[in-house]
Amino acid sequence: MVRVLPSKTNQRLAKDSAMKWLFRMAAFLLLAIIVFLFYGIAADGFGRLNLSFFTNFGSRFPEKAGIKAALVGTLALMAVVIPVSMFLGLCSAIYLEEYAPKNRWTAFIEMNISNLAGVPSVVFGLLGLTVFVRAFSLGNSILAAGLTMSLLILPIIIVASQEAIRAVPDTLREASYGMGATKWQTIVHVVLPSAIGSILTGSILSFSRAIGETAPLIVLGIPVIVHFLPTGPLSTFTALPMQIYDWAKRPQPEFADAASAGIIVLLIILVTMNAFAIYFRNRSEKKLQNR
Repeated sequence: MVRVLPSKTNQRLAKDSAMKWLFRMAAFLLLAIIVFLFYGIAADGFGRLNLSFFTNFGSRFPEKAGIKAALVGTLALMAVVIPVSMFLGLCSAIYLEEYAPKNRWTAFIEMNISNLAGVPSVVFGLLGLTVFVRAFSLGNSILAAGLTMSLLILPIIIVASQEAIRAVPDTLREASYGMGATKWQTIVHVVLPSAIGSILTGSILSFSRAIGETAPLIVLGIPVIVHFLPTGPLSTFTALPMQIYDWAKRPQPEFADAASAGIIVLLIILVTMNAFAIYFRNRSEKKLQNR
């Protein structure tokens, strides 16, 4: 029988306790930084959150500046990004996991998709400027920006959807095949219902990234002040990140307060989207448990 000396046992317990306190301090430090940032933004921005802030267009006068055009433009932008990126991302993930042969070419494609998920957003802005703005002559429109943002988050959606589809047990597929279902019927009625919670969670989190990106919009030449609402996918528009960026770089302190108010609105939208992601994930898990 191997005997453990008390001194070594005490050393291991001391190291375990030290690492626990180190990780706990790191978590508290991160939480303190987040609380400090939120407090600074809330202290400056809550005073500007009134009805006129949501109903006024952008202005060079800080007391008249509002986010009406930016908020509507952001919603219109996401109306393009969500269906385009979801359709392309989910279809690509289904093909790579269920239909594509497992060879070097498929592994090469998957490796490049994973690498694209870490490419800086400004690179996608340059791609959108070259392809959609200049080659397709879409200009600085909602459609051009929406397609560019879709390319930005497409790798993330593909990877998240692949992982969700891969996590579905093979026994469910085999049971479906054993009852005479085709491959497509198995995907639609077995695989996707089992993976939809994780797919939606990853997709909504990627939408949160798209709604807060500024660099691609700057590269595309999206204006910061627009005094009209968009009327279609080819309309010129502005977005909340662009409006916040413009206010933050102005020297007047009143514009800094307006920027903080815009950040609060953007954070509310992001938190709402993340709450929907959690809701869909929990609902999907409950349905799977009840099946």
